[in-house]
Amino acid sequence: MSFYTSLSGLRGAQTDLSTISNNIANVGSIGFKRSRAQFGDIMPASATTAGQGTRLKGIEQEFTQGGFETSARDLDLAISGSGFFVTRDALTGGTTYFSRNGSLSVDGQRYLKDSNGGYIQVLPVDADGHVTATGLESSQNLQLPMTSGTPRQTTLVTLAANLPSTADKPAARAVYSPAQPYVFDRLDPNSYNYSQQTTVYDNSGNAQSATLYFVRTGSTAAGDSADTWDVHLFIGDEEASTGSATTPTPAKLTFDAAGTITSPTSPVAFGSVFPSGASSPIALTLDFGTQTKEAAGAFSIASLDQDGIASAKLSDVSIGENGLVTASFTDGTTQALGKLLLANFSNPGGLRQRGDGRWTITGNSGPAIVGEAGSDAFGRIQTGALERANVDITEELVSLIAAQRNFQANAKAIETANSMDQSIINLRS
Repeated sequence: MSFYTSLSGLRGAQTDLSTISNNIANVGSIGFKRSRAQFGDIMPASATTAGQGTRLKGIEQEFTQGGFETSARDLDLAISGSGFFVTRDALTGGTTYFSRNGSLSVDGQRYLKDSNGGYIQVLPVDADGHVTATGLESSQNLQLPMTSGTPRQTTLVTLAANLPSTADKPAARAVYSPAQPYVFDRLDPNSYNYSQQTTVYDNSGNAQSATLYFVRTGSTAAGDSADTWDVHLFIGDEEASTGSATTPTPAKLTFDAAGTITSPTSPVAFGSVFPSGASSPIALTLDFGTQTKEAAGAFSIASLDQDGIASAKLSDVSIGENGLVTASFTDGTTQALGKLLLANFSNPGGLRQRGDGRWTITGNSGPAIVGEAGSDAFGRIQTGALERANVDITEELVSLIAAQRNFQANAKAIETANSMDQSIINLRS
């Protein structure tokens, strides 16, 4: 019988060694919780029996908080206090896991995931960041938006320009001759006097470059009957026209002797063009107003405005200590996306280990108690930090020595029992 008693001790010591070894092996695992083997004696067969050895009662997990490791990533999170992050392993349905590993990232479909590929669960919120639905059944996956706001296509461009009264006529420049007559070409700087660029938007909020080319066509100082200018409009790589002719027609400006614009007297409508990269045709109206003048001095643009609105692009994501996930956009606006769902249990030690710092519910753990970070008994979120394993390497090494001695002692007991049996056998010979 002593053989089996010592054998149970060997098995127990081996289990203890395996448990301690697992703790030591995972000292660098984020969110890992150490385990401890619990043993009990086997009930003796009678009052005159010393006992029948030891048995493994269970391997208990210790959910004490580990130390924090600082990080430069805003999506590295640690729970300061009690609670678990909640994840699911599928977009719809799937297994629900609970974890203290807050190493998060965004996948190619812009879903927020943990390092195991699980979808982080959040509670829905209103525009002010207040939770609108509670409970595990109300949780949802978090997908980051690419844009914010409603885009609006540009239809009107208003400007006020000063056109120099001393500007020459490109058609009269020496580079042109009867053999090579003047033709406007935006790629030829000799064919125009000045250019001005601005940004306009299609109906999806995509930006397009709009360029105005100013060409002096008449000068009273040079003997012409009036001071006139042509204004060519290019949107992207396409020239817009004020008429329906095959050759694009520019807007025509006329000024009196005082430099005041006399024509056009109302905004000039250009036909639609479909530039490369646009999602729809763009038709613009140019309003030169009454502030566009021909005067002495350099060419200048006093004002240039357009009525389109771009879709703001996602620029940053931040998570507050209350778990509120906020998106920031290029136009300076922010949007509350959801609040991280935290879970707690009446008996965390009853959770079942699933590897990679994850656990699932069992009957021993009790149902998940869910809530928001910083409320009730839930801890707060610390960004730029990760929770290290709660393994004290010094303590584990001491326990490892004790388990080794225990194993050796049980092995010695078997050796002693074997010697005694051998002695009894030798008595008969």
